[in-house]
Amino acid sequence: MKKTLLLFLIVFLCQHSFAQQDCITAMAVCGNSDISYIPDGPGVQELPDGNCSLFTEKYSVWYKFTIATAGTLTFTITPLQSTATDYDFYVWGPNVTCNNKGNTIRCNTTYTSGATGLNMTTTFPYAGTGTANLGAWCKYMDVLPGQTYYLLVNNYSANANGFSLTWGGTATLASPFNNPTFSPNPFIPPGIPAGNPADPNEVIVCTNPTIFDFSSLSAGIINGNSNFAVTYHTNQNDALAGNNPIVTPQTINTNTTYYYSIHYQDPTDPYNPINSCKQIGKFKFKEGNIIANDATLTMCNNNNIGTAIFDLTTANVYGGTATKKYYPTMGDLNTGSNQITNPNAYLSSTNTIYVLITSPYGCTATAKINLTFYPLVIVKDAEMKSCYIESNPSTASFNLANASVTTQSTITKKYFPSFTDAINGTNEINNSTAYIAPSGVVYVKVTDSRGCFSIAKIILAVLPPIKSDILKDKIICMEGKTTLDAGPGFTGYEWSTGATTQFINNVGVGSYWVRLKTGECFTTQKVKVYPSEQPVIANIEISNNTIIINTTGGTPPYSYSIDNITWQSSNIFTNISRGNHNVYVKDSYNCVPIKISVAILNLVNIITPNNDGINDAIDYSALGDKQNLIMNVFDRYGNKIHQSDQQSGYKWDGTIGGKKVPTGTYWYTITWTENNKKNTSFKYSGWILVKNRE
Repeated sequence: MKKTLLLFLIVFLCQHSFAQQDCITAMAVCGNSDISYIPDGPGVQELPDGNCSLFTEKYSVWYKFTIATAGTLTFTITPLQSTATDYDFYVWGPNVTCNNKGNTIRCNTTYTSGATGLNMTTTFPYAGTGTANLGAWCKYMDVLPGQTYYLLVNNYSANANGFSLTWGGTATLASPFNNPTFSPNPFIPPGIPAGNPADPNEVIVCTNPTIFDFSSLSAGIINGNSNFAVTYHTNQNDALAGNNPIVTPQTINTNTTYYYSIHYQDPTDPYNPINSCKQIGKFKFKEGNIIANDATLTMCNNNNIGTAIFDLTTANVYGGTATKKYYPTMGDLNTGSNQITNPNAYLSSTNTIYVLITSPYGCTATAKINLTFYPLVIVKDAEMKSCYIESNPSTASFNLANASVTTQSTITKKYFPSFTDAINGTNEINNSTAYIAPSGVVYVKVTDSRGCFSIAKIILAVLPPIKSDILKDKIICMEGKTTLDAGPGFTGYEWSTGATTQFINNVGVGSYWVRLKTGECFTTQKVKVYPSEQPVIANIEISNNTIIINTTGGTPPYSYSIDNITWQSSNIFTNISRGNHNVYVKDSYNCVPIKISVAILNLVNIITPNNDGINDAIDYSALGDKQNLIMNVFDRYGNKIHQSDQQSGYKWDGTIGGKKVPTGTYWYTITWTENNKKNTSFKYSGWILVKNRE
């Protein structure tokens, strides 16, 4: 156990009425507390002591200490300024009074300089000219709990040199300051450490001069330890003695060192020796007023919406540690109302915000934050036109980067399908240089180097195919030629034939195309030249010398000829001579006519079926090579009475079922299908007189 007591002795010319140079006012030495005291004289003379020769007090200090735990006790008094200083000491006790101390139990008044005191090796309790000059050291003390002793340290050399007092041995000194029963919590010096660790702590005040209530520091110093009190003083002696305490608020001085003194007050025993224990400390006041700076925050007025989100906490209004509160007006700041609760994300237009800045020491200052916008990113809407895609004519490929939406430099552009996507940065168009889309709108987000952006609209227009209204499919004769004309108004022509003119001549039946250029776009237009559909002679009816030609297909009106020279619109030819004839037919396209051969037969008009070998039957077996040859006979009422075909040899002998028909006039028709590509149907009709003789 070691306890050090530092004493700095300085000569004063006058004597203090409450000085610790007297036994009755002895300073309590408590535990390991450090006490520095500057005596101002010897006080009341309470020497000589008969045990240690007849000396008197010079620059002396009286101490009183109480034992906490039993054991051996030693101490060392060591001059601080010069080893040539001669210190004497005297110890009385235990449990004596200043008026009845008795003889010392330890003392040393030998003429020695340097350290002196009690140690564990010396066996003599006294040393001095009145006893024996045994050197600077005396025997240790055996002490018990609760015993109280007085110690007088006397500077025989009578100089201003202080000393250190170090305690040793196994015993401990009573103190409320190191006993967890009395002080479970540490005592906390007021203020904050000074820049120089050797200087006193500094208590910050916001103005200088200021009137300060010293008692406001007490609770922080005591730190919850019961039965302790604090007093405040302007010098160390008063703090040690408890004299002249500061009891009312007063104007402080930042150049003055102030002292606080902590002492214990036993609630059950006002005479408890530890009540005299004091622990002192010193502190100074330091002006801690803070100076705030007005600041400006500039944010992006994105897309010119007129507001931005400001982080007010980034405004450099004060460089030190402080608490900041933000208000929309100075009036709100003064009343503490309408505090901005989201200063990290404050939505505002251009504005002025007011800040209350409070330092950790309670000093305050105010500042203004000017909220401003960066210059707008200037954009304009644009329109883009692009040629249609032939495989999907409703769409086109757009290079969005070519849209002239801004003239500013150092910008980036991103493209989006909707305004909402542009604001949120979602669904970005990644293939912006070859964006396939129909006519519509996309949005471009133009961002400058500060991260500010504006959004422009790009109107997309698909240029549709522009075709020739003149160029149409044509129908011509199979062997014919025609002209295909794409018409004027195009800036370029490219035909499938290789021609680059507006029209091409001598075009036959076939499929063609032409690439028509309008501006930068090309439209491929297909055109066909069809062969005209040839008319078809569906059937021919021959009645006596009359030919009726029935025609289908082709394009009416039809023209008919029997010599390919003279043409008529009627399909009936009369007074045709017997024999073979060619019949010609053509439609309105006037192509090479269709030709078919027609025979005007020598029709039999009377038979006499009497088996005389002359005109006994109608016989058309000569036409047997015709397809589907049939001969039908009708009575005058139109009832078919006979049909002759291949089985009957294409003959009729005037009988029905083996019975002769009555003499009379009958009608007959002969039909067949001609062996040609169109399978032309022929029909001959006529009458016949049947004479049956019995």
